[in-house]
Amino acid sequence: MPLDVNLKITDRDGTLHEVIAPTDMSMNLMEVIRSYELVEEGTIGVCGGMAMCASCQVYVLNGAEKLNPMEAEEDAMLAEAFHVEDNSRLGCQIPITPEIDGLEVELAPYP
Repeated sequence: MPLDVNLKITDRDGTLHEVIAPTDMSMNLMEVIRSYELVEEGTIGVCGGMAMCASCQVYVLNGAEKLNPMEAEEDAMLAEAFHVEDNSRLGCQIPITPEIDGLEVELAPYP
């Protein structure tokens, strides 16, 4: 079982970043995006990863079948968020696990 996964993240400027994320640190996708500084400080994870602000909204481009099903809190937050698409998810609700290796996402615009 790999300790790291490969992810493809397109930032808000349209630049593709291929990143490696550890699976053994209990991180989520929002935290990986922050750690790689792929967005301007203060524009992601505003609520601290509690599924209460949608600042970490991403569009899942490839690999949606690898993700855990959306829970009620995430669904409710996305129902109130801006720029929501059918493939929207909250990065804070996507744990970094071996199963998501190869996941491709694009960051949604910030409000």
